Amino acid sequence: MSFLEISKTSIEFPTPKGPFKALDGVDLKIDQGEFVSLIGHSGCGKSTVLNIVAGLYQATEGGVILEGKEVTEPGPERAVVFQNHSLLPWLTAYENVELAVNEVFKNSKSKAEKKAWIEHNLELVHMTHAMHKRPDEISGGMKQRVGIARALAMEPQVLLMDEPFGALDALTRAHLQDSLMEIQKDLNNTVIMITHDVDEAVLLSDRIVMMTNGPAATVGEILNIELERPRNRIQLADDPTYNSYRQQVLSFLYEKQKKVEDIQSAKTEKKTTARNKVA
Repeated sequence: MSFLEISKTSIEFPTPKGPFKALDGVDLKIDQGEFVSLIGHSGCGKSTVLNIVAGLYQATEGGVILEGKEVTEPGPERAVVFQNHSLLPWLTAYENVELAVNEVFKNSKSKAEKKAWIEHNLELVHMTHAMHKRPDEISGGMKQRVGIARALAMEPQVLLMDEPFGALDALTRAHLQDSLMEIQKDLNNTVIMITHDVDEAVLLSDRIVMMTNGPAATVGEILNIELERPRNRIQLADDPTYNSYRQQVLSFLYEKQKKVEDIQSAKTEKKTTARNKVA
């Protein structure tokens, strides 16, 4: 049995015009310690998949199994990092991480152990120098580092990341990507990350899951990234294997999906024409 299994998962949302099927039969098995990226056009259900794994949504059909147990609600073994850092503005970086630590380890760690654990996780993201500053006193990239530290401090088995670097400038984004690779190497967390950035997906991932366009989105293709770790973005820039992976993802997103859309549009137009003739 796989460490994490998304099994034949579909979900519908009620709308005034009837049920809207966002996902249709998503099937994916993930190994412990694996880094998997979900990529696809806007509206393809990437965040919906993540929310189902997080336990925030309940699938209409199928579901998620983590280490043999069905996921039915949120839990500390699955920590989420959103694009918005979601830090409480009146608390310092240390205090924001402390909130998560107190919730998860309130009965299992002493006060001294909690302090050491908070500082350890802030050190992982290189934020010990600013641990006593509030969010309005630090940069966007630093806020996101604190958000990652807070998630890691929960000691999750699975780290779920919803475009965590999407709102950052290119240089800050690159630094955080490098930090994430270091952290994942040291902790061997299982990571599922949503991204729109092809280069980010190839650089960070063991596998890239390419989603078809919605509605009724599903897994289109899965690409295994067989690049040795640790990975260096400068060295990979001219690497033919890296560029081949990049090209395959771009081809799926902008050529194969375009053909599918054209076919669907043609079918819709044909049905509309037929209805008009009958009328």
